[in-house]
Amino acid sequence: MKGSQSESEILLQRLNLQDKHQQKMSPADFLEIGPPVKQGHDTSERDLAHTFLQRLLMLDYRARYIPVRQDNSDVSHSQWVEMGDNATNDDDLAALFSESVDSDESKDFHLHPMDVQMAVFHCSDSFLKQNLVTKLSQCQYALPLLVPDPVTKDIECPLWTFRQIKKTWKKTEIKDNSNVVTMKSMPVWKAETPMVSFFCLGPLSVSKSQLMNTMINDRHSTFFHRNCPGSTKSRHLMDGMAEIAWYCPAGKPNDSFTDCIAFCNLHGDALSFEKQREILTEKSSVNVVLVPTLKKNTTTTKIIEDLFKSPKLLIILIADNDCRAFQVKKRKYKVGLKDRSQSDVSEELKGIIRQILYEPHTSFQLESMAKVPEVTVDEDDTVCEKGKSAAMKMVNMVQGMETSKIKDTFLPCQGEFWHEWCKINKELYHLKGHIEQEKQEKQKQLMQIRKNQCKASCSEMMKSFTESLLSLPSKEKEYFLKWSQILIDTLTTDDLTSILQNYDETWTKVLTLKKKHDKSDMLKSKQTELEEISKTLQSATFGLEHIFREMGQIYEAHRAVQAEGGHTDWVKYPELAAELMISGHPVELMDGDAGHVPLTWISSILDEIIKKLGDQRVFVLSVLGIQSSGKSTMLNAMFGLQFAVGAGRCTKGAFMQLVKVSEDIKEDFQFDCVLVVDTEGLRALELESNATLHHDNELATFVVGLGNMTLINIFGENPADMQDVLQIVVQAFMRMKKVKLSPSCVFVHQNVTDIAAAEKIMDGKRRLQEKLDQMAQLAAKEEVCDAECFSDVIAFDVQTDVKYFAQLWEGSPPMAPPNPGYSESIQELKNIILSKARKSAGITLTHFKIKIRDLWNALINENFVFSFKNTLEIAVYRKLETQYGNWTWALRSNMLTIENQLHTKIENGELEKVERSDLFKEMGNTYEAIKNKLVRYFEDDKDKEMLVQWRGRFENKIKEFQEELVRGVTKKLDEVIQQKKACKKLDNRKKEFENKLLQKSKELAHQLKDKAKDDEKLQIQFNSFWSDLVEELIADTKPIEDINLEDDQANILNDLGFEWDLIFSSKSSCKYKTMSKVGDYSEYILFSKQQDKTEKRKVKNLLKKFEALAAKESFQFEDKQLIRALISNVEKESLNIVESKPVTTRGYSPTYLQEVAKNVQEKITEFKSNKKYGFKKEFTVDLLLYIFDKASIWLSESYKKYKMKNDALTYLETKKMQYYNIFRSFCKGNQSAVVFGEMIREKLEVSIVEALCNKTAIDLAGEMRCTFPAFSGNRLNLEKHLLKSLAEKEDFEGFVTYIRNPRKKVKAFIEEKVNEHMTGEHKSKALNILRQNVENMDEFVHQALFDATNKIKTQKGDIDMWVEDFSSILKDKLTLESISSQNFMDINNFDFLKEEIEKGLISIKKEMNQLSLDKMKEFRMKPDQILVDQLCNCCWETCPFCGAVCTNTIKDHLPDDHSVPFHRSSAVIGWHRRNDDLMSIEFCTTKVASDRGFHPNQDTNETIPYKKYRTAGPRFANWSITADESKLKYWIWFVCRFEEELENYYGLKFTGRGEIPSEWKNHTKEEAIQSLDEMFNTNYE
Repeated sequence: MKGSQSESEILLQRLNLQDKHQQKMSPADFLEIGPPVKQGHDTSERDLAHTFLQRLLMLDYRARYIPVRQDNSDVSHSQWVEMGDNATNDDDLAALFSESVDSDESKDFHLHPMDVQMAVFHCSDSFLKQNLVTKLSQCQYALPLLVPDPVTKDIECPLWTFRQIKKTWKKTEIKDNSNVVTMKSMPVWKAETPMVSFFCLGPLSVSKSQLMNTMINDRHSTFFHRNCPGSTKSRHLMDGMAEIAWYCPAGKPNDSFTDCIAFCNLHGDALSFEKQREILTEKSSVNVVLVPTLKKNTTTTKIIEDLFKSPKLLIILIADNDCRAFQVKKRKYKVGLKDRSQSDVSEELKGIIRQILYEPHTSFQLESMAKVPEVTVDEDDTVCEKGKSAAMKMVNMVQGMETSKIKDTFLPCQGEFWHEWCKINKELYHLKGHIEQEKQEKQKQLMQIRKNQCKASCSEMMKSFTESLLSLPSKEKEYFLKWSQILIDTLTTDDLTSILQNYDETWTKVLTLKKKHDKSDMLKSKQTELEEISKTLQSATFGLEHIFREMGQIYEAHRAVQAEGGHTDWVKYPELAAELMISGHPVELMDGDAGHVPLTWISSILDEIIKKLGDQRVFVLSVLGIQSSGKSTMLNAMFGLQFAVGAGRCTKGAFMQLVKVSEDIKEDFQFDCVLVVDTEGLRALELESNATLHHDNELATFVVGLGNMTLINIFGENPADMQDVLQIVVQAFMRMKKVKLSPSCVFVHQNVTDIAAAEKIMDGKRRLQEKLDQMAQLAAKEEVCDAECFSDVIAFDVQTDVKYFAQLWEGSPPMAPPNPGYSESIQELKNIILSKARKSAGITLTHFKIKIRDLWNALINENFVFSFKNTLEIAVYRKLETQYGNWTWALRSNMLTIENQLHTKIENGELEKVERSDLFKEMGNTYEAIKNKLVRYFEDDKDKEMLVQWRGRFENKIKEFQEELVRGVTKKLDEVIQQKKACKKLDNRKKEFENKLLQKSKELAHQLKDKAKDDEKLQIQFNSFWSDLVEELIADTKPIEDINLEDDQANILNDLGFEWDLIFSSKSSCKYKTMSKVGDYSEYILFSKQQDKTEKRKVKNLLKKFEALAAKESFQFEDKQLIRALISNVEKESLNIVESKPVTTRGYSPTYLQEVAKNVQEKITEFKSNKKYGFKKEFTVDLLLYIFDKASIWLSESYKKYKMKNDALTYLETKKMQYYNIFRSFCKGNQSAVVFGEMIREKLEVSIVEALCNKTAIDLAGEMRCTFPAFSGNRLNLEKHLLKSLAEKEDFEGFVTYIRNPRKKVKAFIEEKVNEHMTGEHKSKALNILRQNVENMDEFVHQALFDATNKIKTQKGDIDMWVEDFSSILKDKLTLESISSQNFMDINNFDFLKEEIEKGLISIKKEMNQLSLDKMKEFRMKPDQILVDQLCNCCWETCPFCGAVCTNTIKDHLPDDHSVPFHRSSAVIGWHRRNDDLMSIEFCTTKVASDRGFHPNQDTNETIPYKKYRTAGPRFANWSITADESKLKYWIWFVCRFEEELENYYGLKFTGRGEIPSEWKNHTKEEAIQSLDEMFNTNYE
């Protein structure tokens, strides 16, 4: 025993498995993507076990025959002993005839292939053993039945390993003189079959195993034998082991046997393994004994005598006898082997064994091994038993019930309830009539179904199942799940087999009739029958996936209802499903029976996976193809997955499974896992008659959209067979292109007869390319898209993206092994997939979850391209918008500083022309820094793959923005230069005025020096002197008069032909002031001549109110919208005309308003020309007054600036106080330096206040832009805060402004928030900015004073030089009026002057620190205007249905569509139906999902379906409005809160079809505001 133990230990060490005998290998070790499996290369012994397992899992039966590279370089495969060169011929001959070689090198270094297999078996846990044995069975290899323990030699029957194996065969019986073939399919452990046992008694020269193979499959080594490649004499784990294999007939005449038979092979000499021999002879129906010779009194005699006495069939094969098969007595035969071919012996054996199928015989069933006392069964393990016990408890509840009844009774949530829910949910996208009411009704029905599901959700079976999942430890849970699936499968096996056979027969008849082009009733009858069988098959299918589907429905129902108390385990269901998915179980993504994705359930599972693993990146691999084309088999072989395969187990819907990337190759990839999505077959046989093309299109679009790559699986070589599948697939890719998703694709061409023939392959690729191009053209027509060939739709190279697969089976099933070429193809395909995957970053699990929702929501709307809303893309774009806002703000902030500096230079007379090139140069550093940030963002961001589509556009936008800034500042500064030039006359005289004023003040002060001591008398004296002096100074200057805009406006209106009474009554009523906010313009309407006669005849004798009502009914919503647009456009154009006039440089002229009035009249005339109605005079008068009123504000302010800059009297009046102070100082006898210092203080104060306010305005705008929540994000963020503000105030007037003129309201909101910031709780922040600027400015002026004084002292200059130096330093930052030193030439003590000025600076600083922030409103730079320029430089297009404003931060963002995440009820803009006054309350997101239509033009009766709204003309074409069953509670609350105000404002009613649904009135203001945050977070995360 010790020897064998050490042998087995050495074996494990050689295979690098020494640690695995205790710490067993598990399936998880192989459920990962690792380095490619070596094909056709020698493998080292240390890697042999791992390579064997990997290749076996890929269905490569050659895994047993892997060439081994010896790790010991001294040893080669072919061993020989070399004789010395000096050996004689006699020595050579002696060596030749010698029977032994005395050399260590003759030692056999090879490992026996079966030792490798069994070493792996012993080092695997029970689940990997099960996988291993299942794969051996699929490779048509014999399976371990009795396994001696390598150490203890105890015999174990690994019953557990057989539990997943299913065998299918066709039994042939003779009934009524004809052969009747019956298909049977069942788990192998359940099968009761005859068993034929073979064993040897003594050493033999013939191979027992090889003989057995000829009986089962003469082209495949089912049992390993001595003549197999790699076989050696020494083997350590084989002797004493019994293997079993089943022969499964195909129902054909050349079958060896007509029914299934088990063959058992005891390896080694049966004399040495008494226990195993006795077990097998007891269990067998036939015993086949091989003996060297048949003589009495040998060691074998007693055994043979016992077998001879047994009633069981006995066949003795004698090695030294050449007799043919000879019946010694009934059921006892002997057959000679000497000098006979194995095929002859095999045929004789087959003939003898066939007898038992026609005679009574004992049957063998695997489970009976559990009752054998000498045998340990692996299932007796405590953990396994507990798992089985829990599964049995559940399955016993349904034992004996029909499958359909089981589902109805114990899984009620996924049946009628769920199917009805799906049906109603889809109906939400086909609403007609009163769609909001209908929608509310359907949502009530959906909720009621969910409540019903909750009530029905506590079946005993589900309780038992979920309790086991929640309570069992992980290993027991794994056993429990396996047992559940095993036991459930046994419930349905018999039913499924007969249904499938029936289906197969009926389907064959339908095909035969179709080929005959038979249109008879027989074909229809058979097709109907086929559909009925299909339904039966669907209801008879029952597996673990149905139980998990039920869990999903229970969870979704409870989540929807959120019922308190009672059943609470549902909360843990997603976590359970997540754990299973992480451990390698597939999870149903789309319910194949209902054709629906349970979004809430799937999202929650993925959320739980993210909690456990983190938000890992996954590469999504989708698979499409026709049913039964081997998709699932291919995936299972490629990745070691567990997708269901086999007859009656075809994938329904879609399943997903995670496969992690191994640590060995992880650094080569940008993702952590591959997520495989396997789908039901397109054109599935059982769906042929009841599933439309729509189902296949929906499924294909869904999985193609989900995948980073899609495998398209084509079966067979006939292009005609592929046509339907290719058309569906190409159309799906076409849709992806239109919604800017770009998956890659690989075509897998399975079941190709000769994949080695290069010419055939090239021809196949050519035909596929032609077919794809043809399909692309067809799909292009259907999807309205330009595409001439498939490569126009998706990046595709027929040379590299098409893989040809060998046939799966090497021969004819059910006994054929898999084709070795198949597994090679699998490996090559895997390499192709991984090489493409290396270039992909995959997708995060969070993004995958969102993508599922987006794709499904678009599909369910049945108009995929119009309805697809890429939430991921939207969120990434929103973040990009925020970055764009930061970049543009940095540029604007830099430009404001440059503008400020240049403005100061212009005012100081140092700059007479602004060159654009200089501005670009000044901005150069900032622009380059922003460009670098942009490049880093696009290249380094985690979503760079999605961002790349916008990179070029945003690079251009930044460039355009810089050019726009430069253009704007150039224009502004040019205007300043023009103003400066226009004021040159006055500016030239300012110095003259100042010198005269100083001189006269000084003279008068000297006269009054001793006479006037108090300020009152000084003031009187100065006033008298001032009036005379001013009169003298402006004697030759004509004063600039004030303007009277009101008189000019009235005169212009009168000149246009309007009566004075009408003008004055309109002005006094002030109605014109709210013209842009009017809801109902019907009182301004006058019918045109064509309609006039008819209408007047109608209303001739009616009261005036009925006439008004008739007018109102003929006046449509579209007309009101057009009038609103007319007013808005005329206002904008008129203000542009006025603001283009040079009022600040040349003054005002009444012709400006005349030009505006003429333009307004022309626009009104043009508007009326193609309308059925006209306007009353009141409309034109009110509109002109409204426009004049708006224009007057700008004209008055501009004229005030003009007068200030050009009127000498106005200028002198501003200087009066300054000169009074100088005059008073002279009177007090102050020295020249004191007076001069005071004069400079006065000038500095004015300049410093202006500079401080401008600088603080820029800084404050910058601080608010970065820290104030409403201003620190993108356009959507600003909109959210504005809407919150409106709701909090509940101000209907504010809402009306926002609805009618959103930009105006946003501007007012920005001004309001800036004002609040400067006066409210954040005032201290603003004051800190001001104080910091005061500090900096004070420091600057002190430094200038110090530098000028030092220089003058050094150079011994005079007061003129000091003034010049001081002024030149200050002019960098201050707009400084010229300082006249003419009257102060006596100053020579500059230190004293410096001290006096410093005293003044102390008072200036004190005053500046106490400066009101409101002071900024008086200067050029205003923080609110800066922020308005920044934040309102965006898109202002409004939705043609509901008026919601596009929230794109970029002004000209085409070709990107206009979009808004919160559309609103049509009632917000007063939409109503033609010829009635009932408000339309529907949301356009509901309308575009309905089957209703609309009139795009008020002049025609043409109707466009809402679902095709983009085809209705330019107003609609560039808007993206996606169907969304959820609505923003905000606008629902608004409509309910202001119901009465809206009715009065628009003159419409919320009654009849316009009645507000009662459910709408349940929403509170708090919920409305909260919904804004939820909307924002959804579109931003």
